[in-house]
Amino acid sequence: MDALLSPGYQPFAVAGLVMAGLVLIETVSLVGGFSLSHFIDKGVDVDAYDGHHADLGGAGWLGGMLGWVNAGRVPALIFLIVWLASFAVAGFVIQTVAIGVWTALPTLAASLAAFLLATPATRFTTRLVSFIIPREETYVVSNDDLVGRVAEVTLGPLDQGPPGRVKVRDAHGNWHFLIAKVADGHAPVPVGGQALLVDRSGSTFLVVPAPDELKASS
Repeated sequence: MDALLSPGYQPFAVAGLVMAGLVLIETVSLVGGFSLSHFIDKGVDVDAYDGHHADLGGAGWLGGMLGWVNAGRVPALIFLIVWLASFAVAGFVIQTVAIGVWTALPTLAASLAAFLLATPATRFTTRLVSFIIPREETYVVSNDDLVGRVAEVTLGPLDQGPPGRVKVRDAHGNWHFLIAKVADGHAPVPVGGQALLVDRSGSTFLVVPAPDELKASS
């Protein structure tokens, strides 16, 4: 254990801890009814680095590299977690092998080697993940397309007080986590209840209790 905390291992230990923290935060956020990954994607234009859509002349060498690694094909948080995991694993393996053969590599040299190994590993892994999380299908759906769909209340109850949250599946089968409140004049919807998205005001969706016939078909 002391060896793993030595200076030669520090960059990889830090990367592993950051990755574990991000996984924990995302897990807690999902349990709370919203996705940290969704909010990060709204603030980061990772589509600019999509391997299919990137304008490499405009994005420059960074855009080209990120496009090759596969940024934009999976949510930004997933991309970051995969890269941190690849970097940490590569670094631990490199230093462990180096110590077994002779002695630990200088931290900078080991970090550079781990970076070079993590890049193709991230490309390979995110391509596999993109088949499970088809990001392109999720983000061609606009908020207006979700109006008329039945959602499940995850944070509430939804009433005339502060907005809560709902999750709804789009036409492609992908989940969206939305801010919502009950429309004026309608009964509250409890946590776990189903609500019909009828309109939206800015980023807040207005809902009503879902009719029984829609509940059965949702």
